[in-house]
Amino acid sequence: MLLEHWSEYTRFFTSLLVILDPFMAIPILLALTEGYTDEERRRVVRIASATVASVLIVAALTGEALLTFLGTSLGSFRVGGGVVLFLMSLAMLQAKTDRVRTSPAERDSASNRASVAVVPLAIPLLAGPGAMSNVIIAMQRSQTTYHHWAIIACILAVCVLSYVVLNMANRIGDTLGDIGLTIVNRLFGLILAAIAVEIVANGLKQLFPILAHG
Repeated sequence: MLLEHWSEYTRFFTSLLVILDPFMAIPILLALTEGYTDEERRRVVRIASATVASVLIVAALTGEALLTFLGTSLGSFRVGGGVVLFLMSLAMLQAKTDRVRTSPAERDSASNRASVAVVPLAIPLLAGPGAMSNVIIAMQRSQTTYHHWAIIACILAVCVLSYVVLNMANRIGDTLGDIGLTIVNRLFGLILAAIAVEIVANGLKQLFPILAHG
C-alpha cells in the first residue's frame, strides 16, 4: 500500500493544527509586536510561518536518522512524545502558560532580539517539542515516498492555515475576546489529550507486544 488510509492524514493534520494552536499564539503575537505597523506585523507572521514549516519538515525528514543515532526505538519515542503532548494539553485545559512550549525567560528575551518571528514565536512557541515529536512519529508510519510527500503536504497545509489565522490576529482577537480564545484553547486541549493518550497506547503496544493481544 503506497499511502496510509486517508483518515490517517486527516488525523495527522488535525493533531498538528491542535498542537501548533495558532489561536493560542494570537495574544502573544499582538503583545510581541505592539507598536509595529500592519506591514511589519505581516512580515513577522510570514517569517514565523516559513520558519515553522522549515523546522517541522527538517524534523520529519531527519527523525529516523536521529532516533538511530540516539539508539532510541520508535515505541519509546512515541511514549515520550505522547507524554509531552499530554502535558501540553493539561496546560491548555487549565488555561495556563505552557512551559513545554516556551519559558518566561525566552518570552522576555524577545524584546532584545532583532526579530521576534523566529524566537520565541516560531521556536519554541509553535514549532516546539510536541510538534516535532508528532511529525517524526507520523513520518515513521510508512517508508514510502508517497507517504513522506503526504506528510510534508499536511505540514505545509497546517502552516498555511496558521499563517492565515495569525495574519488576522487583530480581527480574531477583537471578535473572540479573551473568553473566546480561552474556550478555543481548552477545546483544542481536550482534543490534544485524546490524541496524546492514543500515541502513548500505541507506543506501549510496540514496546510490549503482549499488550496488543490483551
